[in-house]
Amino acid sequence: MRLTSFTDYGLRMLMRMAGAPERAFSTAEMADEFNLSRNHLSKIMQRLAAGGIVTTKRGSGGGASLALPSDKISLGRIVRLLEDGQPLVECFGTDGGNCTIDGHCKLKSRLRSAEAAFLADLDHGTLADIALTPRLALKEF
Repeated sequence: MRLTSFTDYGLRMLMRMAGAPERAFSTAEMADEFNLSRNHLSKIMQRLAAGGIVTTKRGSGGGASLALPSDKISLGRIVRLLEDGQPLVECFGTDGGNCTIDGHCKLKSRLRSAEAAFLADLDHGTLADIALTPRLALKEF
C-alpha cells in the first residue's frame, strides 16, 4: 500500500505534536520545520481538526494541539481520516471507476481484504508509539 503525501505529512505533524503535547503548534512553524507548503499543511490541519484529532485556536498564542492524549489516538483512525476519498484502486471509488472487467474481477475482494488487514494492524498502534522525542524533532527529516 502507498499512502498519499497528504497522509504522510499529517502523520509527521502529529508525531511532532505528540512529542510535545503541552504546547500548540502553528501551521507556519510546522511548514518551516518540515520545509513544506503552509497552504498544504493548513488543509491537512483542517481535516485533522474536523476529525477530532486536533483542536485549533486562532490568534496570538494559538495553534494546534492534540485533542486527545496520544495513546488514545490509533494510527488506523488517523490513516482512515486522512486517506478518506482516496481509493486504493480506481474501482474502489464511489463511481466505480472505468473498469472493463468489473463484475468478473477476482482481485477486488483480495485487495479489500488486504486493505482491511493493513488498517487493522495500524489500529493496534497509537500516536504515542511513534511520537518524536524533542531531541529528534529538531533534526531535519
